Amino acid sequence: MPETVAPPQAIAPLTIRMHAADNVAIVANDGGLPPGTALPGSGLVLRERVPQGHKVALVDLPRGTPVLRYGIPIGHALDDIPAGSWVHERLLQMPEARGLENLPMATVKPEPLPPLEGYTFEGYRNPDGSVGTRNILAITQTVQCVAGVTDFAVQRIKAELLPRFPNVDDVVALEHGYGCGVAIDAPDAVIPIRTLRHISLNPNFGGEVMVVSLGCEKLQPERLLPPGSIPLVDERNVADVGTSAETRLDVVCLQDDAHVGFMSMVDAILRQAEEHLERLNARRRVTVPASELVVGVQCGGSDAFSGVTANPAVGFCTDLLVRAGASVMFSETTEVRDGIAQLTARATTPEVAQAMVREMAWYDDYLKRGSVDRSANTTPGNKKGGLSNIVEKAMGSIVKSGSAPISNVLSPGEKLRHKGLTYAATPASDFICGTLQLAAGMNLHVFTTGRGTPYGLAAVPVIKVATRSDLARRWHDLMDINAGTIADGTASIEDVGWELFRLMLDVASGRKQTWAEQWKLHNQLVLFNPAPVT
Repeated sequence: MPETVAPPQAIAPLTIRMHAADNVAIVANDGGLPPGTALPGSGLVLRERVPQGHKVALVDLPRGTPVLRYGIPIGHALDDIPAGSWVHERLLQMPEARGLENLPMATVKPEPLPPLEGYTFEGYRNPDGSVGTRNILAITQTVQCVAGVTDFAVQRIKAELLPRFPNVDDVVALEHGYGCGVAIDAPDAVIPIRTLRHISLNPNFGGEVMVVSLGCEKLQPERLLPPGSIPLVDERNVADVGTSAETRLDVVCLQDDAHVGFMSMVDAILRQAEEHLERLNARRRVTVPASELVVGVQCGGSDAFSGVTANPAVGFCTDLLVRAGASVMFSETTEVRDGIAQLTARATTPEVAQAMVREMAWYDDYLKRGSVDRSANTTPGNKKGGLSNIVEKAMGSIVKSGSAPISNVLSPGEKLRHKGLTYAATPASDFICGTLQLAAGMNLHVFTTGRGTPYGLAAVPVIKVATRSDLARRWHDLMDINAGTIADGTASIEDVGWELFRLMLDVASGRKQTWAEQWKLHNQLVLFNPAPVT
């Protein structure tokens, strides 16, 4: 729990220190604090204005002194910093990244978390055993070239067909920028290909796979979805998921000779969509245990409050989900890289720890090829919100993973096949991370933000958690939960964690919609492609 120096009145100065060893604290007051402000209980007087979320030196920090937040050095003072001064990124030398050698490997052996039983939601059971939280027809595209035609067809499907199928929530075109003009046989090309394949099989799509192809692209339908990768669905919506089962890949190829004119292509897409809609419309929600949730957690537009309010609340909720037997993924490689020792120590086995090291090492090399390192992650908005560098950001980001043991590691684009807490290696980019978590099979997404973002995904509900009450007030019809109440002192981390858990069950059941769903705020899929573009 963060140590809060609380004022006698809500309008008095409020600072938050995360660890007893910290020599800085952040200013919690809306609008920051002016120079000359006396901080209650400390005897400190601010030497200059300190914006909200930014750090104030609690003691004199001579040049070279480690600046401690979360109990760890987030940098070293580049010059003498007197007590009461504003501590920002220009005054700090960022530490070197922790090496990937001699790490603690599966050394933390906590007592097993007590089971959390009796919690359920209403979901859609799929032939492969997965469960969807929505009932959506997804139209896969093999290449960007077909995006315009597919979008035109989807608009007609929504206007002309969807009203006849009230049990289908939506029709979504899986648009992306891949498929041709790429080194399709390069070793790293496996990442975008398997990502799109696994997104096509997301639990929220009910096992219905429909593809629109151009015809001449490098990513041919049979390469994207080879035999055996999708179940065979008959007229009764029964799937044979055996490895020897023959599959029927439903493809509309725009270059087929049978298509004469644009409308011929569009009509073909509508005809095939109608077959899938009929099967999806026959599906009904059934009561399933909370263990069927597959949750991706992520943060974007982060600020100094992310690691104080929203992310700790999500971490508490992560532990609840793991106790309930669910699957939770945390990601964003550069935003947890500086906590690698914490992560490997929490691994269930040395093999899981070594898999995390492997993914971190791969990403270090990937960044090095671009002549950058992890410090390229932080944005102007992160810094304006009080985060001095990636080390400070990482310490606040990693707490979304809670305290449960890390039992699994996924490479980018892989499909999740385990319960419990998983490190899914992804870039920290919001939309790329969300795309990869979709591919892993998530059926519900949790997204924390301090600066604010209208981010959303068409394929899964996205629950947005605000780090500050001011953001929740101003963006009242975009934020689903206000974790700023933790900093305000009106709620605890546990209170907000339980609030999020209960909201997740309601959203997963379709009893509630997120704001992103209501406004239909959907970001495009962005495939991670580290292979060359030709």
